[in-house]
Amino acid sequence: MENDKLEIKKLYALSSENRKFSFTLPLKQHIRIGKRDYEVKLKADEKLGTYILWKNRKYPVEIVRSRQNKYEILFNDIGYTFTVETPFSLQRMKALQSGREKTTAEFIKAPMPGKIIDVLAREGALIQRGEPIVILEAMKMQNEILSPVSGTITKISVKPNSNVMKDDLIAEIKQ
Repeated sequence: MENDKLEIKKLYALSSENRKFSFTLPLKQHIRIGKRDYEVKLKADEKLGTYILWKNRKYPVEIVRSRQNKYEILFNDIGYTFTVETPFSLQRMKALQSGREKTTAEFIKAPMPGKIIDVLAREGALIQRGEPIVILEAMKMQNEILSPVSGTITKISVKPNSNVMKDDLIAEIKQ
């Protein structure tokens, strides 16, 4: 009798920006960046709770919310949202999205609550991937929010000295 158990050898994590990261199962305790492997350990203690140990540094990680295959985590006090997909569910998602009209707009959202210190980009300006859009102060640290794409800024939704919550719209970029 054949084994009817479904074996999944790969999972995909999709970020809220639809960037795809693949994981081969079983998960190994290393990650590959470029052509180099780095050892990564998931640990926990009473002081920090759960954290990732990478290059002898501790990065706190907490699952804030999970629903079905969608997760929101805090990693080193920065929020991330992603889904975990099997190859079949990823293929199904692509098929469902192919019937929808494609948008070329990229919506830049606040990664964390904070105060807008400065707006570095202007509506109508061309921006390159990696260029700063705003400076966001959170927990007494100033963070440059960078453009994930190249394009034209069609809308800036914040002003200096305004407060934003996590996932508030900062800017819209047409690719």
